[in-house]
Amino acid sequence: MSGNAAAVLTKPAFRKIEWLKRDIAVERRPDGVIVLKSRIPLKSYEKHIPASLTKWAKEAPSRIWLAQRTGAERQWRKVSYGEAKRIVDALTQALLNLGLEPGSPVAILSGNSIEHALMTQAAMQARFPAAPVSPAYSLMSHDHVKLRYLFDLIKPKVVMVQDGPAFEKALKALDLNGVTVVHVARPCDGVPSVAYADLAATPVTHAVEESIARITPDTVGKLLFTSGSTGMPKAVINTQEMMCANAAMMMQVRPRDTGATLPTVLDWMPWNHTMGGNAAFHPVLVDGGTLYIDDGRPMPGLFEETIRNLREVSPTYYANVPAGYAALAAAMEKDDALCRSFFGNLQVMAYGGARLPDDLYERMQALAVRATGERIVFYTGWGSTETAPTSTGTYWDTERVGLIGLPFPGVELKMVPVGSKYELRLRGVNVTPGYFGRPDLTKAAFDEEGFYCIGDAGVFVDPADPVQGIIFAGRVVEDFKLTTGTFVHVGSLRTDAIAAATPVVQDALVAGQDRPFVGLLAWPNLHACRQIVGNTEASYEDVVRHPQVLACLKQGLQAHNNSAEGASSMRVARAMLMVEPASIDGNELTDKGYINQRAGLERRAALVDRLYADPPGEDVIILN
Repeated sequence: MSGNAAAVLTKPAFRKIEWLKRDIAVERRPDGVIVLKSRIPLKSYEKHIPASLTKWAKEAPSRIWLAQRTGAERQWRKVSYGEAKRIVDALTQALLNLGLEPGSPVAILSGNSIEHALMTQAAMQARFPAAPVSPAYSLMSHDHVKLRYLFDLIKPKVVMVQDGPAFEKALKALDLNGVTVVHVARPCDGVPSVAYADLAATPVTHAVEESIARITPDTVGKLLFTSGSTGMPKAVINTQEMMCANAAMMMQVRPRDTGATLPTVLDWMPWNHTMGGNAAFHPVLVDGGTLYIDDGRPMPGLFEETIRNLREVSPTYYANVPAGYAALAAAMEKDDALCRSFFGNLQVMAYGGARLPDDLYERMQALAVRATGERIVFYTGWGSTETAPTSTGTYWDTERVGLIGLPFPGVELKMVPVGSKYELRLRGVNVTPGYFGRPDLTKAAFDEEGFYCIGDAGVFVDPADPVQGIIFAGRVVEDFKLTTGTFVHVGSLRTDAIAAATPVVQDALVAGQDRPFVGLLAWPNLHACRQIVGNTEASYEDVVRHPQVLACLKQGLQAHNNSAEGASSMRVARAMLMVEPASIDGNELTDKGYINQRAGLERRAALVDRLYADPPGEDVIILN
C-alpha cells in the first residue's frame, strides 16, 4: 500500500449524514449540449411560506423560532412560534387596514432583525410582496441613485426602517407621497411615520384568515434585488412556490432523522440577499427550528460578536464565507471551549461566495477532529436570486472544495459547450417567472427551451463520470484574451489566486484584457493583515506596504504559479494591493456583496495602467 493510500485510510470518518442518493440522468445531445437531472422526484411542499409559521405555532407554540441580542447589555431576546404568529397576524391586519391595492410591495430598508422577519411574514400573509433592500443603498451610498431607481421601479406603499434617524438621509431622498413609513426604534424628524409597536397591537379580524386562504403558489412572496453588469438593481420575482419548492429541495438532499436534534442555526447573512433571506431562513422555518440572528460579520471589529454568540449557541448547521472561517479557525485554535461549543452539535459546515482554500479546509477539519474525533462535511450549493436560490449542491461526503455539486430533485441543468467549459442554464419549479416591471429583461434571460441563462460556467470533475460533480468555472462574460491569443478563464483564476493568497487577500480583480500577461489588483483582508504585522490598529495604507504582508502575498501567488505548470492563462505575473474599498456607488460591489469585475477594472483604470507600467512602480509585486 502506498503512503498516500494509507494516509487516506487513516483519516477520521465524517460525522454521519444520510445524504440523498446521487441518481442523475444524463442526456447527451448531438450538438454537445448535456442536460442533467435527478431521477428522484421532488417531495411535496407547503403552498406558501407562512403555512409553516401557522403549523409550528399550533404544534409547538412555546418553541423558540427567532433570537437576537438587544439592549445595552446585549442579552438574547427570544420569540416563540406562538408569539410570532400572534404578532404577524396583528401586523397583517394592520397592513390590510391600509386598504392598499393587491400586490403593493412592502419595502424593508433595514438589516436583519426580529421585526424584519415578522414584517416579512405579515406582508406575505397580506399578499403584499416583501421587498428587503440592501442597507448599503441607504447607509453607504452618497447619492442614493440605486435606492431611488428601485423605488421608482416597484413603487412600494409601505416602508419599514429599524431606526428612523439612521435612515434619515435615505428617506428624505425619496418621494414618500402616499407611502406609509414604519419605524421600529425611533421616528425620523421631518418624516411622518407610524410605530411598529402600534401596528403589532392591531386587533385581528377574520380578514387575516381570509387573506391567507387566498395565497396561491403563484402569489409573489418577495421581490429580491440583484445587480446586472450596469449595476442598476433588477427586481427578481420570488413566488411562494419558488421559495417553498427550493426549501424542500435543500431539505430533501439532507434529510433530518426523526428524533434528531432540532435545527439550530446562527447566521449573519443579510436577508436582502437570496442566500440569507431564502436559503438560510426558510429551511429553519419549514423544519420548525431556531434561528439565532448574528449581528457579527467576518470583518475587523465585528467578528468578536460572532465569537461571543458561538460560545453560547452550538449550531447544527453553520454557513459562512471563507474569510469568516479563517477568522473562526484562528479563534478556535486558541480556545478549546469555543471549539467544543462550535462542533458539539454540528452536522454540516457550508461555505459560499468564494472557493474555500485547501489549507483552511484542513485547519477546520483538524479542529473538528480535536473537538469530536470526527470530521465534518463542508457543503456548498450554487444558484442565483433568480433560482430562489440553490439549484445544485454537494450532497455527499466530498473532500474536494470548489465544487458546485449536482442538480437537486426538480431541477434540470443544461450545459452548453463554450470552448473548454460549459455555460450553465437552469429550469425548474424554483426558477423565477421574470423581473418585476421589466419584460424586456425577462425575455432576454431565458433560452428557447425556457432555461434560465445564469451566466456562470462549469466543468466536470470527470467528464466520463458526471456523478462526480461539477466545478465552478467563473462567469462566461468575464473571460478575455491576452495579446498572445491565450484565453483567460477569469472565474477559476480569480478564485484559485485568492485561495492561494489567503489570508492576505479578501477579494481581487483580474486584469489582462489585450495585455501580454495576467495581473491582479487585490483588496487586503485587513483583519488577517493586522495579525500578520502584529498591530490591531494598522490602517489599509500601513498593511499594503508592510514587508511581511507583501512577502506573504508573493509567496502565496508564487505557489499558485508553480502549480499552474507554465500555463500563461493561469499564472499571475504582477499583483498590487489596493487601499480604497470596493464602491457601491461605483457599481464595483453588487447588492449581493460580490465584486463586479467589469465595473471595477473600468473604475480603477489608472491602477491597471500602473500594474502594467514599464518599469513598474515600487507597489507592484513582480512574480516569476
